[in-house]
Amino acid sequence: MRFRFLLPALLCCSIPAFSQYKKYVKPTDAAVLNKLAQWQDMKFGLFMHWGTYSQWGIVESWSICPEDEGWTQRKGPYSQNYFEYVKAYENLQTTFNPVKFAPEKWVKAAKEAGMKYMIFTTKHHDGFSMFDTKETDYKITDSKTPFSSNPRSNVTKEIFNAFRKDGFAIGAYFSKPDWHSKDYWWPYFPPKDRNVNYDPKKYPQHWEAYKNFTYNQIKELMSEYGSVDILWLDGGWVRPLSTVDTTVEWQRTIKTDQDIDMKRIAEMARGYQPGLLIVDRTITGEYENYTTPEQEVPHELLPYPWESCITMGDSWSYVPNDHYKSAQKIVQMLISIVSRGGNLLLNIGPGPDGDWDPNAYTRLQQIGAWMKINGEAIHGSQPLAPYESGNIHYTQSKDGKKQYAFLLSEKEEFALPSQVTLKGVAAPATSKISILGSGAALKWKVENGNTVVEIPLLVKNKWKGKYAVVFRIEG
Repeated sequence: MRFRFLLPALLCCSIPAFSQYKKYVKPTDAAVLNKLAQWQDMKFGLFMHWGTYSQWGIVESWSICPEDEGWTQRKGPYSQNYFEYVKAYENLQTTFNPVKFAPEKWVKAAKEAGMKYMIFTTKHHDGFSMFDTKETDYKITDSKTPFSSNPRSNVTKEIFNAFRKDGFAIGAYFSKPDWHSKDYWWPYFPPKDRNVNYDPKKYPQHWEAYKNFTYNQIKELMSEYGSVDILWLDGGWVRPLSTVDTTVEWQRTIKTDQDIDMKRIAEMARGYQPGLLIVDRTITGEYENYTTPEQEVPHELLPYPWESCITMGDSWSYVPNDHYKSAQKIVQMLISIVSRGGNLLLNIGPGPDGDWDPNAYTRLQQIGAWMKINGEAIHGSQPLAPYESGNIHYTQSKDGKKQYAFLLSEKEEFALPSQVTLKGVAAPATSKISILGSGAALKWKVENGNTVVEIPLLVKNKWKGKYAVVFRIEG
């Protein structure tokens, strides 16, 4: 992850922040469109950043990037010498042994939380492959890695199989830049920043070798790991120079043409995985089937498919004693995103032992308790004008026969008010209005185009809920 903006944990942005997507290209392949519609109905997914870096409890990959940014700072005994640090970092391969790895435990927790799809980091920018690639020995299944002797050492295959078995859609995160590859950071030159460290036009043999290396690794993932629904490509600086948007700060560092030949990759990938969604992040065009605001929630409805990828803690990768967002914040964030037409991809970083922090399981249990009652207003829903008003958000069923209003609470424990006004929503005269989790039909009236719902004392006393109450309008 990270292009990187170093944003706060949650930053609401207006439409102009996403102006780079104004040229969104809608897919024309019927199979892709069908899968895109299915994905949009899922609403809630799991993201996992995991690699050797979890042993040090540091930011994923970025500490070996020679940029003077807050998130790339090196720590520890090797931090004063870049080359010694990189050597020690890459030597983490020889101690990586996540013996508590049991993906079925993750599947159970994610399913109970109401998640419908997952995306796993098969390879991050540091180049360490979390799958059994034939293209490099810098991988979890190599004999230098202690975990290679474990029968489940090919963790990507194990994770994909476990989640697929329980009905999840499967996504493969893959980093286009590979800072371990000698054809990306050629040892003849020291790396200067996140970009390729030579001019591909001046040394085309190296770039051609790198293109083939990337193609072959993606081919392995598409042909040897079962059904894959999403190819989620990160590292947007690997792109044709002609696509650089100099109004975007991080793109101004791209000085050379890093065209990876996405047409060739996409045709191959979809040859193995018909209907595959491809997310070539920030490269607006036919290979960015949906957009991925990072650590951001757009403030308004966006006119194209999108997914906010947001961390449960403060970090993408495992950090000891990380601060985890409350279940209330996550649920309300999910509501805001869904009411604006998007999906939430919530990240959890497994630790060096191969398991999540106990806090992650607790949060998912809490979210699941809310989703068990209110999930019908989330999954398969569509935005409903006026989308939101104050602390009330709106969705509707796909057939339009049911409308939902989410009243968000300022506190975790929620005491129902005696009256709620649904602004901008005028319920038809034959409608039945109820609260999800309570079968009681409520009295209501329409005043000045708004629906005013009365909540009797008996319903208030019996109803127990947290985070947000959902009103369902039927008829």
